[in-house]
Amino acid sequence: MAIRVALHHKTTYRYDRLVDLSPHVVRLRPAPHCRTPILSYSLTVYPETHFLNWQQDPQSNYLARLVFPEPTRMLQVEVDLVAEMVVINPFDFFLEPSVHQSPFAYEPGLAHELQPYLETEPAGPRLQALLAGIDRTPQTTVDFLVAINQQLHCEVDYIVRMEPGIQTCEETLTLGRGSCRDSAWLMVQLLRQLGLAARFVSGYLIQLVADEKPLDGPAGPEKDFTDLHAWAEVYLPGAGWVGLDPTSGLFAGEGHLPLACSPHASSAAPITGMMGPAEVDFSFTMSVTRVHEEPRVTKPYTEAQWQAIDALGEQVEANLEAGDVRLTMGGEPTFVSIDDMEGAEWTTEAVGETKRQLSGALLKRLKARFAPGGMLHYGQGKWYPGESLPRWALACYWRTDGVPIWRDERWMADENADGDRTVADAYTFLEALGKRLQVDTRYIMPAYEDVWTLLSQERHLPPNVTPETSELDDPEARERLARAFERGLGAIKGYVLPLDRRRFSPPRWVTGPWPFRSGKLFLQPGDSPIGLRLPLDALPWIEPEHYPHVTAPDPFAPRFPLPGPTQSYRRPDAMTELSGQSVTEQRLGVLATSISAETSEPAAAVMEPDHDQNGIDAPTEGRLPGRVADDVRTALCIEPRQGHLYIFLTPTRELEDYLALVADIEATAEALGMPVILEGYSPPADHRIRQLKVTPDPGVIEVNIHPSHSWYELVDT
Repeated sequence: MAIRVALHHKTTYRYDRLVDLSPHVVRLRPAPHCRTPILSYSLTVYPETHFLNWQQDPQSNYLARLVFPEPTRMLQVEVDLVAEMVVINPFDFFLEPSVHQSPFAYEPGLAHELQPYLETEPAGPRLQALLAGIDRTPQTTVDFLVAINQQLHCEVDYIVRMEPGIQTCEETLTLGRGSCRDSAWLMVQLLRQLGLAARFVSGYLIQLVADEKPLDGPAGPEKDFTDLHAWAEVYLPGAGWVGLDPTSGLFAGEGHLPLACSPHASSAAPITGMMGPAEVDFSFTMSVTRVHEEPRVTKPYTEAQWQAIDALGEQVEANLEAGDVRLTMGGEPTFVSIDDMEGAEWTTEAVGETKRQLSGALLKRLKARFAPGGMLHYGQGKWYPGESLPRWALACYWRTDGVPIWRDERWMADENADGDRTVADAYTFLEALGKRLQVDTRYIMPAYEDVWTLLSQERHLPPNVTPETSELDDPEARERLARAFERGLGAIKGYVLPLDRRRFSPPRWVTGPWPFRSGKLFLQPGDSPIGLRLPLDALPWIEPEHYPHVTAPDPFAPRFPLPGPTQSYRRPDAMTELSGQSVTEQRLGVLATSISAETSEPAAAVMEPDHDQNGIDAPTEGRLPGRVADDVRTALCIEPRQGHLYIFLTPTRELEDYLALVADIEATAEALGMPVILEGYSPPADHRIRQLKVTPDPGVIEVNIHPSHSWYELVDT
């Protein structure tokens, strides 16, 4: 939104006696090419007895010619104007094709017209040295000008110099400092020496305090500010005159209001004229005031506004409670990169090289703010048309009663950190977890990539390429094939433990065999976690009415309070029976030594099916469908990726089962000293837990904030 500002500028000359004044020329009216809209302008002159004629010079600058018929003791010039500070992109200009690259030459006819702006003064040794250091290799004209502007900004320090006149280029470079007009004149001469038409500009500079200080870079002025200023303009065919401000190192924007532009600085002075002999007391005042501001998203509310909003929210909350109206309110704020604003992932693409890494860091910050003791889950999100894979979704889940789901962040691995976990570590972890769940770990199966599919793809490659250097049209297919052959066709990808929670009395985890005709578990081809590529259709057929579907509970069914931390984390487990350790000795988890110890027969919770010699289940009479272990069709998977152990969580019917499984995973990670990352199925929908998600969207990172159930929660969020 535009901001309207009122600029006030008063210049006063006081004389110690009556003096005669020659005709004066005042150049304090914004020039016709000023891009900032000027809504009103007034010029007030004292003494009141004077004659005023508005004129324009050859550069179209406005000139106020003043004639004073009587002697006076004071001359005062007062300017008031109102400007609309619309945002102006200083790089929004068109260039003729012939000047896209620098260096370039003006057409002969244009060069003749620009002759006054191409005249140079003799270059001294310091200016020649500066010219010699400028890179004149072919480059875009805009980049060339930006580099020169930045170079002068760095080499000449800005000072306030009240003495009249302008320093020579040699003097400015020798001192290494100068006023804005000194730097502007140096820029004019430098550009002309490079064959570019340039002119000197005097004008007003308006700088307003930013609504919020930037995270990096200069913070800008501490208060609204205006002053007389000077800069340079260069002529670019197609764009016209483009302003360069070497004092700030920036291109001229909406805060630069040109008053006079000329080939030489002397014809751009704000006020010129003569007087009779006298002592002069010179003074000036300048101010800028915001007269109208439209509400805008970048300006924070004042404390008084916040208090008014909060009072209204409390009143609305009271009315809703009185009427038993139950509403929730969420939000989806988005975030962009501060370092790479032009990358594809921050303009048009949903995913990219850095977005997941930044999202992971953001998720941890949100967890620390909203969900201490929450569980981080790295899963999959929406799958959009035209995209080869579903987008990832990073989530955080926590209990509404404040009891932690995940107690110690040390056992939650960091995706952005380096890791060294291997397939052997994956088996060790899954075996220990299976014992803790009181299931038979003999049913753990290694998972392999489908070697026949990979060999078929290799067989169809041209004879002069290898899997590592194939030229498949699909880049994802190329990478997938290269990775598979790099690991080795017989390498184990991860491990799978068939696992389901059955509602026995008491409920318990069950497992069972997964027989395949090949005798091994070959994954479906792809890049997704192994839990999403299980060949479930190759398992023995089960009648539809007996299939163990994992169905969500009735959302209207009554919910009881979730078990407390003692029930979740300190319940007796199979490790006590298998290792002889007491629960007190095991503390909150099992000991690593007990995990590697010899175990006895599987716990009674496991119902072992009968098998024939080929590994196919033999029919067993007397077993009720749904209570046997040979119909398990869900599994818990583990695999090492990028040096970290990823655990693909199995789906559960009840939230209590899911939380118990997560607690056992953390206890195992603590006992083994192996941090893990959780992925796979998310917890069942339940009002006793809350969640927030961080997901990718084209050009942004989107955060799905957990809904607030009251005004007080919304304010806290």
